[in-house]
Amino acid sequence: MQNRLSAVACALLTAAILNGCSDSDEPVKYVEYALQGAYSGTLSPQSKYAVIGSFNHGGSLWNVSQHERLYNWNHKAGEYSLISASAFSPDELYAATAEQQDLVLWNLGTGKPEGFWSSPAEILAMDLSPNGNYALLGLADHTAVYFDIKHGGVKQTFRHDARVKSVDLSEDALLALTGDDAYNAQLWDVQSNKVIHSLKFGNIVDTVALSPNKQLAFSSGTLDRAVIWSTQDGKVLHTLSDNRDLFGKRLSFLSARFSPDNSQLLTGTASGSVQLWNTSSGEMLRSWAIHKRDPYGPTSTGVYSVGFGDGVYYAIGSNGIINELK
Repeated sequence: MQNRLSAVACALLTAAILNGCSDSDEPVKYVEYALQGAYSGTLSPQSKYAVIGSFNHGGSLWNVSQHERLYNWNHKAGEYSLISASAFSPDELYAATAEQQDLVLWNLGTGKPEGFWSSPAEILAMDLSPNGNYALLGLADHTAVYFDIKHGGVKQTFRHDARVKSVDLSEDALLALTGDDAYNAQLWDVQSNKVIHSLKFGNIVDTVALSPNKQLAFSSGTLDRAVIWSTQDGKVLHTLSDNRDLFGKRLSFLSARFSPDNSQLLTGTASGSVQLWNTSSGEMLRSWAIHKRDPYGPTSTGVYSVGFGDGVYYAIGSNGIINELK
């Protein structure tokens, strides 16, 4: 009876798998990129760079391996911008930052802006095409748009039934994956503007990701299902968490990225945990708890972005700290 009570107490304290009473590993190293926390944070595709939207100092670009700030990126001279979203081109030549409806394209080599635009509505999420030519924007006006970020103009409008909170482009920019507040994850053909497959969830779709080979997709709803599914036939291959249990596997994922060889998936949760999954079996291979400023404080640290490095994994927390995981 005592053991059973201890198990129940553990579940009540954590209310989520992989936290508190879990066997999650700690980061081998953590470095502060934002003094008091961040509105946003994004790792580049090869985890060479990170864009941080700091509470106190606006936007900045960092060299991840050296943990060195390269440039301060703000949309107006002499002002700190509230960077709510950011993205990198798959070739790591360009990055973009968004401040509500303002959108800036940056050259990673020079650190200089190459385009400044105003979007049709508030920007909730975005991704970039190769060479930074186009941006896929998830907007608050119930659309996602494919925007010419170098010359201006909307090339495609993908209409939804609610706000589009998450987006991802395939590396060749032929497929777009979107998640909306109407509980739908949808795979689009960018050129024809047609829905290829659609999955229904039980809550807002927080996070979507496409594998480099375009064969796999990840989608998750708030405290709802998180699944790996096939882009070929739209069928769910693996359920990583679900909404059937009050405790146990009920999670909210904020970030996800497939490995370059498509064999693994990294995920980050709203409660500060990171998981490594085998995409063939759906098995969880490793888990970590990212660094908290106050280990005993009540505030959770969400994982804004995860990435694969050279022999190391990375995770950016909402507290402005980047974690190295092994």
